[in-house]
Amino acid sequence: MERTTSLVFLVSLLIIFASALNQIRAHTCDERCKAKHGPLSVSKCNGGDGMCMCTYKCAPLLPAKVCVGAIDMCTDTCPLRCCDRLCAIKYKNGRGGCVDYVGYRMCICEYSC
Repeated sequence: MERTTSLVFLVSLLIIFASALNQIRAHTCDERCKAKHGPLSVSKCNGGDGMCMCTYKCAPLLPAKVCVGAIDMCTDTCPLRCCDRLCAIKYKNGRGGCVDYVGYRMCICEYSC
């Protein structure tokens, strides 16, 4: 009878410890979630596999500002595809095209700025 009581006591302690550990994980999950995604985020901790899931509203995307720049002349050796490639290399999200400007064919780039 004494062994059964000791075993029941140890199992009870283990259950209490596991429950406390899950509460600590849930609290940590919630803190991390709110720190990263703001105070309105909601966390859910799956104690079994230790996964923390955060739910939050996405911020609306602001439209990208577009800037324009000229990098070179468009020629027979550097036509439209070449201009587009050069713009992509020089500028973030750069795209290029050849434009006639005062008698010259300029390689004009549009890019996010």
